[in-house]
Amino acid sequence: MSEQASDGTDSSLEEIDEIVHEPDDRFAESTNVAAFAREYGIDDYDALIERTTTDREVIEESGLEWFWDEVVDYLDIEFDEPYDAVRDDTEGPQFTDWYPGGKLNIAHNVVDRHAAVDEPRRNAVATIWEGENGEVRELTYHELERQSNRVANALEERGIETGDTVGLYMPMVPEVVSILYGCFEVGAIAVPIFSGFGVDAVATRLADAECSVLFTGDGFYRRGDPIYLKSSADEAIDQAGHVEHTIVFDRLGSRGDGNGDHEIPWTDDRDEWWTDAVESQSDAYETKSLPSSQESMLLYSSGTTGKPKGIVHTHAGVQVQCAKELYFGMDLKPADRFFWVSDIGWMMGPWTLIGVHTFGGTVFMYEGAPDYPDPDRFWEMIDRHSLTQFGISPTAIRALRKHGDEWLEGHDLSSLRILGSTGEPWDPESWRWFYENVGGGECPIINISGGTEICGCFLMPMPNQPMKPCTLGGPGLGMDIDIVDASGDSVADANERGYLVARDSCPSMTKSLWSGDERYRAEYWSTWENVWDHGDWAQKDADGFWFLHGRADDALNVAGRKVGPAEVEGALIDHEAVNQAAAVGAPDETTGTAVVAYVVLEHDYEESDDLREALREQVGEELGKPFRPRELLFVDEFPKTQSGKIVRRIVEAAYTGDELGDLSSIENPDAIEKLEEAS
Repeated sequence: MSEQASDGTDSSLEEIDEIVHEPDDRFAESTNVAAFAREYGIDDYDALIERTTTDREVIEESGLEWFWDEVVDYLDIEFDEPYDAVRDDTEGPQFTDWYPGGKLNIAHNVVDRHAAVDEPRRNAVATIWEGENGEVRELTYHELERQSNRVANALEERGIETGDTVGLYMPMVPEVVSILYGCFEVGAIAVPIFSGFGVDAVATRLADAECSVLFTGDGFYRRGDPIYLKSSADEAIDQAGHVEHTIVFDRLGSRGDGNGDHEIPWTDDRDEWWTDAVESQSDAYETKSLPSSQESMLLYSSGTTGKPKGIVHTHAGVQVQCAKELYFGMDLKPADRFFWVSDIGWMMGPWTLIGVHTFGGTVFMYEGAPDYPDPDRFWEMIDRHSLTQFGISPTAIRALRKHGDEWLEGHDLSSLRILGSTGEPWDPESWRWFYENVGGGECPIINISGGTEICGCFLMPMPNQPMKPCTLGGPGLGMDIDIVDASGDSVADANERGYLVARDSCPSMTKSLWSGDERYRAEYWSTWENVWDHGDWAQKDADGFWFLHGRADDALNVAGRKVGPAEVEGALIDHEAVNQAAAVGAPDETTGTAVVAYVVLEHDYEESDDLREALREQVGEELGKPFRPRELLFVDEFPKTQSGKIVRRIVEAAYTGDELGDLSSIENPDAIEKLEEAS
């Protein structure tokens, strides 16, 4: 069993206490954030953070309000009607109303205005897509606008109005962009769902969101083999209900029997092919002008209580936040080609599209596996497409690093200017490998952390800053972030490990949860008064560099994708052999965190390797392969409280070998020894 710390890191600050990246003056001065600082007479990074987040005597309004007002014009974000105030926080930071009185639409800012007849970006490339088989497709802004308009007309023809929810359980094909933007145009709430989710995970989200229209595909390719989505979509619809129209994109050639004997399931009065439902529509549509607070997306994040959290985002919020972060943090330039490895179902998918397309930039999209047909697939694509920004998870870098440095040989990666990462803590050795071998020892690693709840970043280094391995720099611009102890007192400047919190709102902070305000308050605002508890362990070192040390709650963060322990346990208990289950996270060299599951069997079932594998597969089928337990162990009982609650903290500590802590609430302490002996 691992001897690593239970927070998922085995690296002390002493191991990474060295400035590795020091940008040269020419590069630093050329960055967008440096230009912004010069424009407003701000001398350095610390002064910039203070100016954009705190109250100052020299100005009447807070620095935070000054920044979020100023950045709208500075980034040329267009409101159809001007807002009356930057924000109204009379109901507290939990329910801040940003840009009240204003009207806008994300779709106008990211596609319509660039596609106008007299605009120079009209025929510029908005997206470059590469399929796993090497097929390449490009879409200009003019073409993207026409396709988005067709989606909008198709939605209205099926009765979708402002405020209705539309599901996106799609392969990563260029059409997902027009689906997302088409939803924005009509005022529908887009509900992106990870294409790798199993039936139960999809059904839960469809049922909660009550989507009446679902976009999906026949499937996609992964490591050369077709992965079929339509059957999973159908099973999820059967469980969830609500869906009245399913629009199916033909990626695999199923409509023309392109895959031999495989025939996808079909319901005639519900299912339609993309070509019939969308491509037959008019390519003209007048994008709706919507209030700033109008919902734009419903993004799901797994919590610790089983039921995923529906994160509610607005048009103004994600528009301003994503644009700000791509422009300043990722230093987006007009000629850049931006690639962040993500599915549309994860926050980073919409974040990338909205942020890059606000400035008429080019997004690169890839369908398949990172090591197919060989481990140099990413390096080959960076070389061939001259990509300039490359974002990827630490897990993926750890996996690619295992293949060896020789796979980088012969590939010209000099087009890269900026590297990015998110989702989980780095280990120093992998960070350095990414920096030196992929970035050539010159590209800053913009290691960011925030989450689905803000469709953006609480912590984000600026590209003109020096960097230590694994650092997240510091608070993002306009983000009032702190580190506190259990009492809520700041410990950031004392360089102590504590809880990462937000002391104020930001425009993209979820306006609530889809399930209601009560859960929203309980999840984020109940630990300390008027303070957002993000759930991460954080630390600021003596030189001002911020670091994260994993989750402070028990959500399982597998390769940057979160799943609640109760979701894994529910998938296990669905099997007739399982009476009880407990899922915990364990440090993993490749994925950062791996799922480890313990089960108590029904009395008439016996432990066996075949049953162990069947249970692992059951989790993979219901929730998706990334969440399949690395290990599954059989026990006779779990340590429980007098109320019958399984204490996961004890289960996890028994597995990792960490201190068990206070056992006074455990009714059956003998169960702990049995956990440690489990096989």
